[in-house]
Amino acid sequence: MQGLPSIFKAYDIRGLVPEQLNSDIARSIGESWARLVKKTEPETSCVLVGRDMRPSGEELALAFSEGVNAQSLDVIDLGLCSTDMLYFASGHLQLPGSVFTASHNPSGYNGIKFCFSEARPVSSDTGIEEIRDEVLSKIATGDGSGSISQLNLLGEFANHVKSFVDTDKLKPLRVVADTANGMGGLVVPAVFHDLPFQIEIMYQDLDGTFPNHPADPIQPENLVDLQKRVLETNADIGLAFDGDADRVFLVDEKAKPVSGSVTTALVAKKVLNEEPGATIVHNLICSQIVPETITQMGGRAVRTRVGHSYIKKIMADEQAAFGGEHSGHYYFRDNFRADSGLIAALIVLEELSCASKPLSLLTEPFSPYIASGELNIEVEESSKVIREVSKKYSNYSQDNLDGLTVQLQKCWFNLRPSNTEPLLRLNLEAEDEASYETTLQEVMDLIELNKK
Repeated sequence: MQGLPSIFKAYDIRGLVPEQLNSDIARSIGESWARLVKKTEPETSCVLVGRDMRPSGEELALAFSEGVNAQSLDVIDLGLCSTDMLYFASGHLQLPGSVFTASHNPSGYNGIKFCFSEARPVSSDTGIEEIRDEVLSKIATGDGSGSISQLNLLGEFANHVKSFVDTDKLKPLRVVADTANGMGGLVVPAVFHDLPFQIEIMYQDLDGTFPNHPADPIQPENLVDLQKRVLETNADIGLAFDGDADRVFLVDEKAKPVSGSVTTALVAKKVLNEEPGATIVHNLICSQIVPETITQMGGRAVRTRVGHSYIKKIMADEQAAFGGEHSGHYYFRDNFRADSGLIAALIVLEELSCASKPLSLLTEPFSPYIASGELNIEVEESSKVIREVSKKYSNYSQDNLDGLTVQLQKCWFNLRPSNTEPLLRLNLEAEDEASYETTLQEVMDLIELNKK
């Protein structure tokens, strides 16, 4: 059991195979998940199980399913699926589910993401800690029985994704998609095959060893191949998906990356054009241009902390139509409030099809500020550093919604501790270069002074 507690994260389970996550542990987790489902949704007799393309996925998913069966619940095996496909299945069939994936982590990892029926989120507060405690306590195994049946929902999922755009408005744009040998290699062709785009898919083979590059598009080095190909083919847009294909990052026709904040603002504008006055949720790391765009369009902007479980809850509470995060997660009310990079990508492609300008000019109004992106700094005691930074800026507006956010005259920044590593995450944005450079240096010096 050494190292086992560490695999239970805030929103999912994730660890090295087999050192931290193996068939026996997966079976135990499956039993505990089944007990949680029976307690939370007593009318449910069946759960969904899917997996990504990692080599360990099939074995772990089977062991997990056997654990569910031992608690007398049936399993519908979705086979290979993306995380947003699991959320669709959960909403479509009104069943709780799980998918074996470690998202953008290296091939040696695997993990599990969960949802209750209708894609409702499961986090440390709503079940993951309970599962952890039961697994660690070695709760007695069940002796019940249940069945495992197979169901392929790829076609239904693809049609659902396409329902978010008017396909008659789409033009034969040249699109390059880098699926990084992840689940995008399954779902992207299914969605795009009957659309008018000229699409080229890079690294389409499902290979959980990631032979070409890590499936982590938030890291600039993993966009290099896509950027090169966009320029080589004179493409109108590049799409970069992560390992479980629930996130997407865009590259414009000049091969310049488009931030998650800019994509959020662009999608928000489209949503508000179709639904005037709608509520839009954004996390506090998003650029200031996001709430500004929402307000200018007559919408209502709601600021929230980082993380999908918080976003989904706020969307439900506020009846929001759309939500976006800087990290490439985009949530849609009509997608059971779940996130889908594919839906966001299609909406951007519809906007680009209707515009008489390239993506670089379409996104230009949403990039008025200078942003640091997420900077990770190793520290021994995050709370101490945050306290000292807060003292330094005590004369300025602050809040602690998620870490520390400080609003200066021409600049704002946020400091958040990592949930899993001894790191502080710094995001800073400024109106001009001078304010950016001065504040960034000042904050970094403070962190350096207090990090030990």
